[in-house]
Amino acid sequence: MAALLALAGCEPAPVPAGAAAVDPEWHDFQGTLTAAGSRYTIRLGGDRRASIAKFEGSVLLTGASSPGVGFHAEVIALTDSTTGMLGRAVWTDERGDRIYSELRGEGTATGNRIAGTFLGGTGRYSGASGIYDFSWRFVLESEDGAVQGQSMGLKGRVRAGSPQTAPASEGARP
Repeated sequence: MAALLALAGCEPAPVPAGAAAVDPEWHDFQGTLTAAGSRYTIRLGGDRRASIAKFEGSVLLTGASSPGVGFHAEVIALTDSTTGMLGRAVWTDERGDRIYSELRGEGTATGNRIAGTFLGGTGRYSGASGIYDFSWRFVLESEDGAVQGQSMGLKGRVRAGSPQTAPASEGARP
């Protein structure tokens, strides 16, 4: 979660007015990410800390053009309290299709904005692109490294890649 917080602060690129109307493949969404996991932290002198974290949870999306309703989420992240956070996420839908993203954020005590960039996926998300962002709030942080939290203001847009075509069968005749 700290890694997610570190990714905060990055703002998504502006979307041109009317882009969604011109390209019907764009899917705008908003929603909530809740996750629990573990975090291992080391001190780097003074107030500086670095941590690695692994989270699992769920993403629930809303919106008329949302790419799906629910996803299982997995996140790994490296956070440095001075330089920020870098992570990777995988969202898996009910059909087993996955969408991959890179996470970046501030990860500082004063900022927790996280920005995601979709990097493609499998099945219907093959070749997907887009952006999303949110703030992170820890709900539970224990001394043994167990963490739990939720997003605030999760929103974004995604466009599926080119449709997959079935490969031609070997030996098939016209």
